[in-house]
Amino acid sequence: MASIMEAFNASTTSMPSPTLDRLVGAKAQAGFLSNITNGVNIWSVLFTLLAAAVVYDQIAYWRNKGVLSGPAWKMPFIGPFLQSVDPKFEAYHKQWMSAPLSCVSVFHIFVIMGSTRDVARQIFNAPAYVKPCVVEVASKLLRPENWVFLDGKAHVEYRKGLNGLFTRQALTGYLPGQQEVYEQYFESFFQSSEKARKEKSGAGPDKGGEKSVYILRELMCALSCRTFVGHYMSHSQVKEIADDYYNITAAMELVNFPIIIPFTKTWYGKKAADKVLEAFASCAAKAKIRMKSSGAKAECILDRWILQMMESEQYRQRIERGESVPSEEKPAQVLRGFTDFEISMTLFTFLFASQDATSSACSWLLQLLADRPDALEKVRAEGKQIMGDRYRKYGAVQIDDLDNMAYTRAVVKETLRYRPPVTMVPYKVKKPFPITPEYTAPKGSMIIPSLWRSLHDNEAYGSHGGADEWAPERWIEGDAEEQGKNWLVFGTGPHYCLGQTYAVMNLMLMIHLLSANFDMHHTVTDRSEEIRVFATLFPMDDLLLSFTRRVAA
Repeated sequence: MASIMEAFNASTTSMPSPTLDRLVGAKAQAGFLSNITNGVNIWSVLFTLLAAAVVYDQIAYWRNKGVLSGPAWKMPFIGPFLQSVDPKFEAYHKQWMSAPLSCVSVFHIFVIMGSTRDVARQIFNAPAYVKPCVVEVASKLLRPENWVFLDGKAHVEYRKGLNGLFTRQALTGYLPGQQEVYEQYFESFFQSSEKARKEKSGAGPDKGGEKSVYILRELMCALSCRTFVGHYMSHSQVKEIADDYYNITAAMELVNFPIIIPFTKTWYGKKAADKVLEAFASCAAKAKIRMKSSGAKAECILDRWILQMMESEQYRQRIERGESVPSEEKPAQVLRGFTDFEISMTLFTFLFASQDATSSACSWLLQLLADRPDALEKVRAEGKQIMGDRYRKYGAVQIDDLDNMAYTRAVVKETLRYRPPVTMVPYKVKKPFPITPEYTAPKGSMIIPSLWRSLHDNEAYGSHGGADEWAPERWIEGDAEEQGKNWLVFGTGPHYCLGQTYAVMNLMLMIHLLSANFDMHHTVTDRSEEIRVFATLFPMDDLLLSFTRRVAA
Protein backbone atom coordinates (compact mmCIF):
# COMPACT_ATOMS: atom_id res chain seq x y z
CA MET A 1 0.00 0.00 0.00
CA ALA A 2 2.80 2.34 0.93
CA SER A 3 4.52 1.79 -2.37
CA ILE A 4 1.32 2.47 -4.26
CA MET A 5 0.71 5.76 -2.36
CA GLU A 6 4.32 6.86 -2.86
CA ALA A 7 4.01 6.17 -6.54
CA PHE A 8 0.73 8.13 -6.70
CA ASN A 9 2.22 11.07 -4.81
CA ALA A 10 5.24 11.11 -6.99
CA SER A 11 3.13 11.09 -10.13
CA THR A 12 0.76 13.87 -8.98
CA THR A 13 3.52 16.25 -7.91
CA SER A 14 5.32 15.90 -11.18
CA MET A 15 2.24 16.65 -13.35
CA PRO A 16 1.65 20.34 -14.36
CA SER A 17 -1.39 22.20 -12.87
CA PRO A 18 -2.95 24.92 -15.05
CA THR A 19 -4.76 26.48 -12.11
CA LEU A 20 -1.62 26.66 -10.07
CA ASP A 21 0.32 28.21 -12.96
CA ARG A 22 -2.30 30.94 -13.36
CA LEU A 23 -2.14 31.77 -9.71
CA VAL A 24 1.62 31.96 -9.71
CA GLY A 25 1.64 34.07 -12.92
CA ALA A 26 -0.94 36.48 -11.59
CA LYS A 27 1.02 36.91 -8.43
CA ALA A 28 4.22 37.58 -10.33
CA GLN A 29 2.47 40.09 -12.60
CA ALA A 30 0.89 41.85 -9.65
CA GLY A 31 4.30 42.07 -8.09
CA PHE A 32 5.74 43.60 -11.24
CA LEU A 33 2.93 46.22 -11.51
CA SER A 34 3.25 46.93 -7.83
CA ASN A 35 6.93 47.68 -8.27
CA ILE A 36 6.04 50.16 -11.05
CA THR A 37 3.10 51.87 -9.38
CA ASN A 38 4.89 52.18 -6.07
CA GLY A 39 6.97 54.90 -7.70
CA VAL A 40 4.00 56.65 -9.35
CA ASN A 41 1.72 59.35 -7.91
CA ILE A 42 -0.84 61.72 -9.32
CA TRP A 43 1.72 64.49 -9.82
CA SER A 44 4.00 62.36 -11.94
CA VAL A 45 1.03 61.32 -14.07
CA LEU A 46 -0.04 64.93 -14.55
CA PHE A 47 3.51 66.00 -15.36
CA THR A 48 3.80 63.27 -17.99
CA LEU A 49 0.49 64.29 -19.58
CA LEU A 50 1.51 67.95 -19.53
CA ALA A 51 4.86 67.18 -21.14
CA ALA A 52 3.12 65.14 -23.82
CA ALA A 53 0.68 67.99 -24.48
CA VAL A 54 3.55 70.50 -24.75
CA VAL A 55 5.37 68.29 -27.22
CA TYR A 56 2.21 67.77 -29.27
CA ASP A 57 1.48 71.53 -29.27
CA GLN A 58 5.00 72.29 -30.50
CA ILE A 59 4.94 69.61 -33.19
CA ALA A 60 1.54 70.85 -34.41
CA TYR A 61 2.97 74.37 -34.64
CA TRP A 62 5.99 73.18 -36.66
CA ARG A 63 3.76 71.15 -38.96
CA ASN A 64 1.51 74.16 -39.66
CA LYS A 65 4.43 76.59 -39.89
CA GLY A 66 6.29 74.76 -42.61
CA VAL A 67 8.40 77.26 -44.60
CA LEU A 68 6.80 80.37 -43.12
CA SER A 69 8.71 83.08 -41.32
CA GLY A 70 7.91 83.13 -37.62
CA PRO A 71 9.16 82.12 -34.17
CA ALA A 72 11.04 78.83 -34.18
CA TRP A 73 9.42 77.86 -30.88
CA LYS A 74 5.96 78.48 -29.48
CA MET A 75 5.38 79.32 -25.84
CA PRO A 76 3.37 76.27 -24.72
CA PHE A 77 -0.34 76.63 -25.41
CA ILE A 78 -0.71 80.43 -25.14
CA GLY A 79 1.89 81.55 -27.69
CA PRO A 80 2.35 85.37 -27.70
CA PHE A 81 -0.88 85.99 -25.77
CA LEU A 82 0.86 87.84 -22.94
CA GLN A 83 2.41 90.32 -25.39
CA SER A 84 -1.06 90.97 -26.83
CA VAL A 85 -2.33 92.24 -23.49
CA ASP A 86 -0.42 95.43 -24.32
CA PRO A 87 0.05 95.19 -28.11
CA LYS A 88 2.88 97.20 -29.63
CA PHE A 89 2.67 98.64 -33.12
CA GLU A 90 6.42 98.13 -33.54
CA ALA A 91 6.01 94.38 -33.03
CA TYR A 92 3.27 94.17 -35.65
CA HIS A 93 5.31 96.31 -38.04
CA LYS A 94 8.36 94.09 -37.59
CA GLN A 95 6.29 91.03 -38.48
CA TRP A 96 4.70 92.70 -41.53
CA MET A 97 8.14 93.63 -42.84
CA SER A 98 9.73 90.26 -42.07
CA ALA A 99 8.32 88.32 -45.03
CA PRO A 100 5.34 88.17 -47.40
CA LEU A 101 3.96 85.36 -45.23
CA SER A 102 4.65 84.89 -41.53
CA CYS A 103 2.93 83.15 -38.64
CA VAL A 104 2.28 82.86 -34.92
CA SER A 105 0.14 80.48 -32.89
CA VAL A 106 -2.07 81.68 -30.04
CA PHE A 107 -3.90 79.16 -27.88
CA HIS A 108 -5.28 76.66 -30.41
CA ILE A 109 -5.35 79.15 -33.29
CA PHE A 110 -2.66 79.10 -35.98
CA VAL A 111 -2.42 82.59 -37.47
CA ILE A 112 -0.91 83.40 -40.87
CA MET A 113 -0.08 87.01 -41.78
CA GLY A 114 -0.06 88.06 -45.44
CA SER A 115 1.82 91.35 -45.65
CA THR A 116 2.51 92.31 -49.25
CA ARG A 117 0.04 93.87 -51.64
CA ASP A 118 -0.21 90.81 -53.89
CA VAL A 119 -0.61 88.34 -51.04
CA ALA A 120 -3.21 90.55 -49.36
CA ARG A 121 -5.19 90.86 -52.60
CA GLN A 122 -4.97 87.11 -53.14
CA ILE A 123 -6.55 86.47 -49.73
CA PHE A 124 -9.25 89.13 -50.20
CA ASN A 125 -10.20 87.58 -53.54
CA ALA A 126 -10.31 83.93 -52.46
CA PRO A 127 -13.89 83.33 -51.25
CA ALA A 128 -13.60 79.68 -52.27
CA TYR A 129 -10.91 79.18 -49.62
CA VAL A 130 -11.60 81.78 -46.89
CA LYS A 131 -14.45 83.52 -45.13
CA PRO A 132 -14.47 86.54 -42.78
CA CYS A 133 -14.14 85.67 -39.12
CA VAL A 134 -13.19 89.08 -37.64
CA VAL A 135 -11.78 87.53 -34.44
CA GLU A 136 -12.43 84.28 -32.62
CA VAL A 137 -15.02 85.73 -30.24
CA ALA A 138 -16.77 87.90 -32.85
CA SER A 139 -19.57 85.45 -33.64
CA LYS A 140 -20.50 85.35 -29.95
CA LEU A 141 -20.86 89.13 -29.82
CA LEU A 142 -22.31 89.80 -33.27
CA ARG A 143 -24.23 86.47 -33.25
CA PRO A 144 -23.37 83.45 -35.42
CA GLU A 145 -26.34 84.07 -37.74
CA ASN A 146 -25.20 87.61 -38.54
CA TRP A 147 -24.96 88.40 -42.26
CA VAL A 148 -21.22 89.18 -42.09
CA PHE A 149 -20.59 85.49 -41.46
CA LEU A 150 -22.64 84.37 -44.45
CA ASP A 151 -20.69 82.79 -47.27
CA GLY A 152 -21.04 82.40 -51.02
CA LYS A 153 -24.41 83.06 -52.65
CA ALA A 154 -26.18 83.76 -49.34
CA HIS A 155 -23.74 86.58 -48.61
CA VAL A 156 -24.01 88.01 -52.13
CA GLU A 157 -27.82 88.08 -52.01
CA TYR A 158 -27.96 89.66 -48.57
CA ARG A 159 -25.42 92.27 -49.56
CA LYS A 160 -27.42 93.23 -52.66
CA GLY A 161 -30.29 94.21 -50.40
CA LEU A 162 -28.02 96.66 -48.53
CA ASN A 163 -26.53 98.40 -51.56
CA GLY A 164 -29.49 100.76 -51.82
CA LEU A 165 -28.69 102.19 -48.39
CA PHE A 166 -25.45 103.74 -49.66
CA THR A 167 -26.44 105.21 -53.01
CA ARG A 168 -25.80 108.85 -53.81
CA GLN A 169 -29.47 109.63 -53.20
CA ALA A 170 -29.33 107.91 -49.82
CA LEU A 171 -26.12 109.70 -48.78
CA THR A 172 -27.75 113.01 -49.67
CA GLY A 173 -30.58 112.24 -47.26
CA TYR A 174 -28.20 111.56 -44.37
CA LEU A 175 -26.33 114.88 -44.62
CA PRO A 176 -28.76 117.10 -42.63
CA GLY A 177 -28.71 114.81 -39.59
CA GLN A 178 -24.93 114.51 -39.70
CA GLN A 179 -24.52 118.28 -39.73
CA GLU A 180 -26.82 118.60 -36.71
CA VAL A 181 -24.64 116.17 -34.77
CA TYR A 182 -21.42 117.96 -35.75
CA GLU A 183 -22.82 121.32 -34.68
CA GLN A 184 -23.84 119.96 -31.29
CA TYR A 185 -20.54 118.21 -30.58
CA PHE A 186 -18.22 120.90 -31.93
CA GLU A 187 -19.90 123.39 -29.63
CA SER A 188 -19.40 120.99 -26.71
CA PHE A 189 -15.70 120.66 -27.61
CA PHE A 190 -15.35 124.43 -27.50
CA GLN A 191 -17.19 124.73 -24.17
CA SER A 192 -15.02 122.00 -22.66
CA SER A 193 -11.87 123.82 -23.79
CA GLU A 194 -13.23 127.11 -22.38
CA LYS A 195 -13.86 125.47 -19.03
CA ALA A 196 -10.37 123.97 -18.96
CA ARG A 197 -8.84 127.35 -19.81
CA LYS A 198 -10.72 129.11 -17.02
CA GLU A 199 -9.74 126.42 -14.52
CA LYS A 200 -6.21 126.16 -15.98
CA SER A 201 -6.63 122.40 -15.86
CA GLY A 202 -5.72 121.55 -19.43
CA ALA A 203 -2.51 121.13 -21.40
CA GLY A 204 -0.67 123.55 -23.68
CA PRO A 205 0.04 127.28 -23.46
CA ASP A 206 -3.65 128.17 -23.05
CA LYS A 207 -4.24 125.36 -20.53
CA GLY A 208 -7.23 124.23 -22.60
CA GLY A 209 -5.86 121.04 -24.16
CA GLU A 210 -7.68 117.82 -23.27
CA LYS A 211 -7.37 114.23 -24.40
CA SER A 212 -9.59 114.22 -27.45
CA VAL A 213 -9.53 110.61 -28.58
CA TYR A 214 -12.33 109.74 -26.18
CA ILE A 215 -14.64 112.62 -27.08
CA LEU A 216 -14.05 111.86 -30.76
CA ARG A 217 -15.13 108.26 -30.13
CA GLU A 218 -18.38 109.55 -28.64
CA LEU A 219 -18.83 111.95 -31.55
CA MET A 220 -18.39 109.18 -34.12
CA CYS A 221 -20.78 106.90 -32.22
CA ALA A 222 -23.40 109.68 -32.08
CA LEU A 223 -22.92 110.41 -35.78
CA SER A 224 -23.22 106.72 -36.72
CA CYS A 225 -26.33 106.22 -34.61
CA ARG A 226 -27.95 109.32 -36.10
CA THR A 227 -27.17 108.08 -39.62
CA PHE A 228 -28.28 104.52 -38.89
CA VAL A 229 -31.35 104.99 -36.67
CA GLY A 230 -32.15 108.72 -36.74
CA HIS A 231 -34.19 110.03 -33.81
CA TYR A 232 -35.39 106.57 -32.73
CA MET A 233 -32.55 106.57 -30.21
CA SER A 234 -32.27 109.24 -27.51
CA HIS A 235 -29.11 111.21 -26.81
CA SER A 236 -28.71 109.48 -23.45
CA GLN A 237 -28.91 106.08 -25.15
CA VAL A 238 -26.30 107.14 -27.68
CA LYS A 239 -23.95 108.28 -24.92
CA GLU A 240 -24.46 105.01 -23.05
CA ILE A 241 -23.65 103.00 -26.19
CA ALA A 242 -20.58 105.17 -26.82
CA ASP A 243 -19.35 104.52 -23.28
CA ASP A 244 -20.11 100.78 -23.43
CA TYR A 245 -18.63 100.38 -26.90
CA TYR A 246 -15.16 100.61 -25.39
CA ASN A 247 -15.81 97.16 -23.90
CA ILE A 248 -16.89 95.80 -27.28
CA THR A 249 -13.68 97.10 -28.87
CA ALA A 250 -11.58 95.57 -26.11
CA ALA A 251 -13.32 92.22 -26.58
CA MET A 252 -12.68 92.36 -30.33
CA GLU A 253 -8.92 92.77 -30.09
CA LEU A 254 -7.07 90.44 -32.45
CA VAL A 255 -5.75 88.22 -29.66
CA ASN A 256 -8.05 87.56 -26.75
CA PHE A 257 -9.55 84.72 -24.73
CA PRO A 258 -11.36 82.49 -27.25
CA ILE A 259 -14.11 81.73 -24.72
CA ILE A 260 -16.21 84.06 -22.62
CA ILE A 261 -15.11 83.91 -18.98
CA PRO A 262 -16.85 86.08 -16.35
CA PHE A 263 -15.20 89.45 -15.67
CA THR A 264 -12.83 89.25 -18.65
CA LYS A 265 -12.78 91.63 -21.63
CA THR A 266 -14.91 89.25 -23.67
CA TRP A 267 -17.48 88.96 -20.90
CA TYR A 268 -17.89 92.73 -20.57
CA GLY A 269 -17.93 92.99 -24.36
CA LYS A 270 -20.73 90.44 -24.63
CA LYS A 271 -22.84 92.32 -22.07
CA ALA A 272 -22.33 95.59 -23.97
CA ALA A 273 -23.11 93.93 -27.31
CA ASP A 274 -26.37 92.53 -25.93
CA LYS A 275 -27.43 96.04 -24.87
CA VAL A 276 -26.62 97.47 -28.30
CA LEU A 277 -28.58 94.73 -30.06
CA GLU A 278 -31.55 95.31 -27.79
CA ALA A 279 -31.45 99.07 -28.42
CA PHE A 280 -31.28 98.65 -32.21
CA ALA A 281 -34.13 96.10 -32.18
CA SER A 282 -36.26 98.64 -30.31
CA CYS A 283 -35.44 101.26 -32.95
CA ALA A 284 -36.45 98.82 -35.71
CA ALA A 285 -39.84 98.24 -34.09
CA LYS A 286 -40.45 102.00 -33.80
CA ALA A 287 -39.39 102.61 -37.40
CA LYS A 288 -41.76 99.97 -38.75
CA ILE A 289 -44.65 101.77 -37.09
CA ARG A 290 -43.59 105.26 -38.18
CA MET A 291 -42.86 104.40 -41.81
CA LYS A 292 -46.40 103.05 -42.22
CA SER A 293 -47.88 106.41 -41.30
CA SER A 294 -49.03 108.76 -44.04
CA GLY A 295 -46.37 111.14 -45.34
CA ALA A 296 -43.50 109.52 -43.45
CA LYS A 297 -40.13 110.28 -45.07
CA ALA A 298 -36.91 108.35 -44.74
CA GLU A 299 -34.37 110.21 -42.59
CA CYS A 300 -31.87 107.46 -41.80
CA ILE A 301 -30.60 104.10 -43.00
CA LEU A 302 -33.21 102.25 -40.93
CA ASP A 303 -36.05 104.22 -42.51
CA ARG A 304 -34.78 103.59 -46.04
CA TRP A 305 -34.35 99.87 -45.42
CA ILE A 306 -37.85 99.45 -44.01
CA LEU A 307 -39.26 101.53 -46.86
CA GLN A 308 -37.60 99.15 -49.33
CA MET A 309 -39.13 96.19 -47.49
CA MET A 310 -42.59 97.79 -47.65
CA GLU A 311 -42.25 98.53 -51.37
CA SER A 312 -41.07 94.95 -51.98
CA GLU A 313 -44.06 93.55 -50.09
CA GLN A 314 -46.46 95.74 -52.08
CA TYR A 315 -44.85 94.53 -55.32
CA ARG A 316 -45.21 90.87 -54.28
CA GLN A 317 -48.87 91.41 -53.41
CA ARG A 318 -49.54 92.92 -56.82
CA ILE A 319 -47.88 89.96 -58.51
CA GLU A 320 -49.92 87.53 -56.39
CA ARG A 321 -53.11 89.31 -57.46
CA GLY A 322 -52.13 88.65 -61.05
CA GLU A 323 -51.30 92.23 -61.97
CA SER A 324 -48.94 92.98 -64.81
CA VAL A 325 -46.53 95.30 -63.04
CA PRO A 326 -44.51 97.63 -65.32
CA SER A 327 -40.76 97.09 -65.05
CA GLU A 328 -40.21 100.69 -63.94
CA GLU A 329 -42.46 100.05 -60.91
CA LYS A 330 -40.51 97.02 -59.79
CA PRO A 331 -38.19 97.78 -56.84
CA ALA A 332 -34.49 97.85 -57.71
CA GLN A 333 -34.05 95.00 -55.24
CA VAL A 334 -36.99 92.91 -54.05
CA LEU A 335 -36.36 92.29 -50.37
CA ARG A 336 -37.93 89.88 -47.96
CA GLY A 337 -39.21 91.10 -44.63
CA PHE A 338 -36.59 91.20 -41.89
CA THR A 339 -37.33 90.75 -38.20
CA ASP A 340 -36.45 93.44 -35.69
CA PHE A 341 -33.54 91.36 -34.44
CA GLU A 342 -32.21 90.67 -37.95
CA ILE A 343 -32.27 94.41 -38.59
CA SER A 344 -30.58 94.99 -35.24
CA MET A 345 -27.75 92.57 -36.04
CA THR A 346 -27.11 94.28 -39.37
CA LEU A 347 -27.10 97.77 -37.85
CA PHE A 348 -24.69 96.50 -35.21
CA THR A 349 -22.28 95.38 -37.95
CA PHE A 350 -22.50 98.86 -39.48
CA LEU A 351 -21.61 100.35 -36.11
CA PHE A 352 -18.84 97.80 -35.62
CA ALA A 353 -17.38 98.62 -39.04
CA SER A 354 -17.55 102.37 -38.57
CA GLN A 355 -17.04 103.20 -34.90
CA ASP A 356 -13.39 102.41 -34.28
CA ALA A 357 -12.23 103.04 -37.85
CA THR A 358 -13.74 106.52 -38.09
CA SER A 359 -12.64 107.38 -34.53
CA SER A 360 -9.08 106.52 -35.52
CA ALA A 361 -9.28 108.39 -38.83
CA CYS A 362 -10.66 111.62 -37.37
CA SER A 363 -8.07 111.53 -34.54
CA TRP A 364 -5.20 111.46 -37.03
CA LEU A 365 -6.94 113.97 -39.32
CA LEU A 366 -7.21 116.57 -36.58
CA GLN A 367 -3.68 115.99 -35.32
CA LEU A 368 -2.15 116.21 -38.79
CA LEU A 369 -4.09 119.36 -39.73
CA ALA A 370 -3.46 121.07 -36.40
CA ASP A 371 0.27 120.43 -36.81
CA ARG A 372 0.28 121.64 -40.44
CA PRO A 373 -1.39 125.07 -40.58
CA ASP A 374 -0.61 125.43 -44.28
CA ALA A 375 -2.73 122.36 -45.10
CA LEU A 376 -5.47 123.54 -42.75
CA GLU A 377 -5.61 126.91 -44.50
CA LYS A 378 -5.92 125.19 -47.89
CA VAL A 379 -8.93 123.24 -46.57
CA ARG A 380 -10.51 126.49 -45.37
CA ALA A 381 -9.78 128.37 -48.59
CA GLU A 382 -11.29 125.60 -50.68
CA GLY A 383 -14.40 125.43 -48.51
CA LYS A 384 -14.90 129.18 -48.61
CA GLN A 385 -14.52 129.28 -52.38
CA ILE A 386 -17.05 126.51 -52.96
CA MET A 387 -19.59 127.43 -50.27
CA GLY A 388 -19.55 131.21 -50.70
CA ASP A 389 -22.20 132.81 -48.46
CA ARG A 390 -23.04 129.37 -47.07
CA TYR A 391 -19.54 128.92 -45.63
CA ARG A 392 -19.54 128.09 -41.89
CA LYS A 393 -23.27 127.30 -41.91
CA TYR A 394 -24.40 123.95 -40.54
CA GLY A 395 -27.01 122.24 -42.66
CA ALA A 396 -25.90 124.09 -45.78
CA VAL A 397 -23.44 121.54 -47.15
CA GLN A 398 -24.77 119.51 -50.07
CA ILE A 399 -23.31 116.42 -51.68
CA ASP A 400 -22.30 118.41 -54.78
CA ASP A 401 -20.27 120.73 -52.56
CA LEU A 402 -18.31 117.78 -51.18
CA ASP A 403 -17.78 116.45 -54.69
CA ASN A 404 -16.01 119.69 -55.58
CA MET A 405 -13.69 119.77 -52.55
CA ALA A 406 -10.69 118.14 -54.25
CA TYR A 407 -8.06 119.17 -51.70
CA THR A 408 -10.26 118.24 -48.74
CA ARG A 409 -10.77 114.81 -50.29
CA ALA A 410 -7.01 114.50 -50.83
CA VAL A 411 -6.41 115.28 -47.13
CA VAL A 412 -8.82 112.54 -46.10
CA LYS A 413 -7.48 109.92 -48.52
CA GLU A 414 -3.87 110.68 -47.64
CA THR A 415 -4.62 110.33 -43.93
CA LEU A 416 -6.35 106.99 -44.53
CA ARG A 417 -3.26 105.86 -46.45
CA TYR A 418 -0.71 107.28 -44.00
CA ARG A 419 -2.45 106.00 -40.85
CA PRO A 420 -4.87 103.30 -42.06
CA PRO A 421 -7.60 102.79 -39.44
CA VAL A 422 -7.83 99.09 -40.32
CA THR A 423 -4.48 97.38 -40.72
CA MET A 424 -5.52 93.73 -40.51
CA VAL A 425 -8.64 91.85 -41.67
CA PRO A 426 -8.93 88.30 -40.26
CA TYR A 427 -10.30 85.45 -42.36
CA LYS A 428 -10.77 81.78 -41.57
CA VAL A 429 -9.47 79.12 -43.95
CA LYS A 430 -12.37 76.87 -45.07
CA LYS A 431 -10.23 74.29 -46.83
CA PRO A 432 -6.50 73.88 -47.57
CA PHE A 433 -5.48 77.11 -49.32
CA PRO A 434 -2.44 76.95 -51.65
CA ILE A 435 -1.20 80.52 -51.20
CA THR A 436 2.16 79.85 -52.85
CA PRO A 437 3.65 76.81 -54.60
CA GLU A 438 5.65 76.18 -51.41
CA TYR A 439 2.95 76.69 -48.78
CA THR A 440 -0.67 75.67 -48.25
CA ALA A 441 -2.58 77.23 -45.36
CA PRO A 442 -4.21 74.47 -43.29
CA LYS A 443 -7.97 74.27 -42.89
CA GLY A 444 -9.19 75.98 -39.73
CA SER A 445 -6.27 78.39 -39.49
CA MET A 446 -6.74 82.16 -39.39
CA ILE A 447 -5.24 84.11 -42.28
CA ILE A 448 -4.90 87.87 -42.08
CA PRO A 449 -4.12 90.19 -44.98
CA SER A 450 -2.27 93.25 -43.68
CA LEU A 451 -2.71 96.60 -45.44
CA TRP A 452 0.24 98.57 -44.09
CA ARG A 453 2.89 97.55 -46.63
CA SER A 454 0.64 98.10 -49.65
CA LEU A 455 -0.26 101.59 -48.40
CA HIS A 456 3.36 102.45 -47.56
CA ASP A 457 4.82 101.09 -50.78
CA ASN A 458 7.30 103.49 -52.37
CA GLU A 459 6.71 101.98 -55.79
CA ALA A 460 3.12 103.22 -55.59
CA TYR A 461 3.42 106.23 -53.28
CA GLY A 462 7.04 107.28 -53.69
CA SER A 463 6.42 110.83 -54.84
CA HIS A 464 6.30 113.91 -52.59
CA GLY A 465 8.94 112.72 -50.15
CA GLY A 466 8.08 109.02 -50.17
CA ALA A 467 5.38 106.76 -48.80
CA ASP A 468 6.24 107.50 -45.16
CA GLU A 469 5.48 111.20 -45.59
CA TRP A 470 1.99 112.74 -45.26
CA ALA A 471 1.42 114.64 -48.50
CA PRO A 472 -2.14 115.30 -49.72
CA GLU A 473 -0.70 116.78 -52.93
CA ARG A 474 0.19 113.31 -54.18
CA TRP A 475 -3.56 112.79 -54.84
CA ILE A 476 -3.79 115.94 -56.98
CA GLU A 477 -0.40 116.43 -58.60
CA GLY A 478 0.89 112.88 -58.39
CA ASP A 479 -0.41 109.53 -59.57
CA ALA A 480 -1.78 108.23 -56.25
CA GLU A 481 -5.29 107.94 -57.71
CA GLU A 482 -3.93 105.46 -60.25
CA GLN A 483 -2.63 103.05 -57.59
CA GLY A 484 -5.86 101.08 -57.28
CA LYS A 485 -4.13 97.79 -56.55
CA ASN A 486 -2.41 99.30 -53.51
CA TRP A 487 -5.46 101.23 -52.26
CA LEU A 488 -6.72 98.55 -49.88
CA VAL A 489 -8.05 100.83 -47.13
CA PHE A 490 -11.57 99.47 -47.66
CA GLY A 491 -10.53 95.99 -48.76
CA THR A 492 -11.30 94.41 -52.10
CA GLY A 493 -13.13 91.37 -53.40
CA PRO A 494 -16.60 90.16 -52.38
CA HIS A 495 -16.37 91.59 -48.85
CA TYR A 496 -15.13 95.10 -49.67
CA CYS A 497 -16.56 97.85 -47.44
CA LEU A 498 -20.10 98.85 -48.43
CA GLY A 499 -19.77 102.26 -46.83
CA GLN A 500 -16.47 103.47 -48.29
CA THR A 501 -18.02 106.45 -50.13
CA TYR A 502 -20.03 107.34 -47.02
CA ALA A 503 -16.89 107.13 -44.84
CA VAL A 504 -14.79 109.44 -47.02
CA MET A 505 -17.61 112.00 -47.42
CA ASN A 506 -18.33 111.97 -43.70
CA LEU A 507 -14.70 112.73 -42.83
CA MET A 508 -14.62 115.48 -45.46
CA LEU A 509 -17.75 117.01 -43.95
CA MET A 510 -16.20 116.88 -40.48
CA ILE A 511 -12.97 118.72 -41.30
CA HIS A 512 -14.79 121.23 -43.50
CA LEU A 513 -17.26 122.25 -40.77
CA LEU A 514 -14.76 122.12 -37.90
CA SER A 515 -12.07 124.12 -39.71
CA ALA A 516 -14.64 126.69 -40.85
CA ASN A 517 -15.92 127.38 -37.36
CA PHE A 518 -13.04 126.67 -34.97
CA ASP A 519 -9.29 126.91 -34.58
CA MET A 520 -7.46 123.93 -33.12
CA HIS A 521 -4.31 123.88 -31.00
CA HIS A 522 -2.47 120.60 -30.59
CA THR A 523 -0.14 120.19 -27.63
CA VAL A 524 2.65 118.12 -29.14
CA THR A 525 4.32 115.60 -26.84
CA ASP A 526 7.21 113.22 -27.43
CA ARG A 527 4.59 110.47 -27.94
CA SER A 528 2.28 112.27 -30.37
CA GLU A 529 3.67 110.46 -33.41
CA GLU A 530 3.82 107.08 -31.68
CA ILE A 531 1.03 104.67 -32.54
CA ARG A 532 -1.17 102.98 -29.95
CA VAL A 533 -2.94 99.81 -31.05
CA PHE A 534 -6.46 99.44 -29.72
CA ALA A 535 -8.27 97.46 -32.41
CA THR A 536 -7.29 100.35 -34.71
CA LEU A 537 -4.50 102.95 -34.54
CA PHE A 538 -4.51 106.06 -32.32
CA PRO A 539 -1.96 108.67 -31.24
CA MET A 540 -0.16 107.34 -28.18
CA ASP A 541 -0.77 110.50 -26.11
CA ASP A 542 -4.52 110.48 -26.88
CA LEU A 543 -4.37 113.76 -28.83
CA LEU A 544 -4.27 116.85 -26.61
CA LEU A 545 -6.43 119.42 -28.42
CA SER A 546 -8.02 122.72 -27.48
CA PHE A 547 -10.59 124.66 -29.52
CA THR A 548 -11.29 128.36 -29.95
CA ARG A 549 -14.10 129.92 -31.94
CA ARG A 550 -13.12 131.57 -35.21
CA VAL A 551 -14.12 135.16 -35.76
CA ALA A 552 -15.99 135.73 -39.00
CA ALA A 553 -13.81 137.32 -41.64
